[in-house]
Amino acid sequence: MSSTRSASWSLTTSRSSARSPAEEDDPLDLKELAAAEAVRYVEDGMVVGLGSGSTASIAIKLIGDKVKAEGLEIVGVPTSKTSDLLGRAVGIRIVDLDDHPTVDLTIDGADEVDPRLNLIKGLGGALVREKIVAAASVVEIIVADESKLVDYLGQKAPVPVEIVKFSFKTTMRRLTGLGCKPVLRMGGDAPFTTDNGNYIADCRFERMDNPTVMESIINNIPGVVDNGLFVGRASKAMIGTRDGIRIIEKQF
Repeated sequence: MSSTRSASWSLTTSRSSARSPAEEDDPLDLKELAAAEAVRYVEDGMVVGLGSGSTASIAIKLIGDKVKAEGLEIVGVPTSKTSDLLGRAVGIRIVDLDDHPTVDLTIDGADEVDPRLNLIKGLGGALVREKIVAAASVVEIIVADESKLVDYLGQKAPVPVEIVKFSFKTTMRRLTGLGCKPVLRMGGDAPFTTDNGNYIADCRFERMDNPTVMESIINNIPGVVDNGLFVGRASKAMIGTRDGIRIIEKQF
């Protein structure tokens, strides 16, 4: 890295609430509509991935209702400590992915969904565990309301990048070389810490023409654990709109 770039870089912090700007105005009923449609796919005997975020939390509660109403025997693999606690609270038996390495169905949320079903996830801070569970899933259904639909990734949301604490400023300097301005996510007066004990740099790009390549490039930076670009991982998305459910299928 050139000395000029290093000299011009400075650490930026943001008191992020771990929610997208549009989410404050999201109608709750649209999230419930999307979550309810996805939960229809939960069947007896399944290993179910329990996503993170507001819409995924609604889905977890609905799964709990379905387990009680229909007597389903399922187990849940949580993608965060929050989804773990919620799953237990609604009566879902929680298991470890190491003991159930194939997940039949994961229902998770997203911060952005593009027309090709590529995603930005991780404004809630659970992106690494979400990606691990997604990679183990036979089917992953994304649930969201229509405010999460974008023409291209990065149109509204930054790309969250989970980074190790050691020399995190150096890692953030290297991220600037990709054409973004990383912002260290804050939680109160201290940096936000993930369930894995790491920091998050929220990286805003003007435009990503090839998110597949960018996902790989970001992860090649020393100090990066993973990032919130989820390219080609989702099977379908259930989008709650004012006109009903819109289904986006994976394109091959």
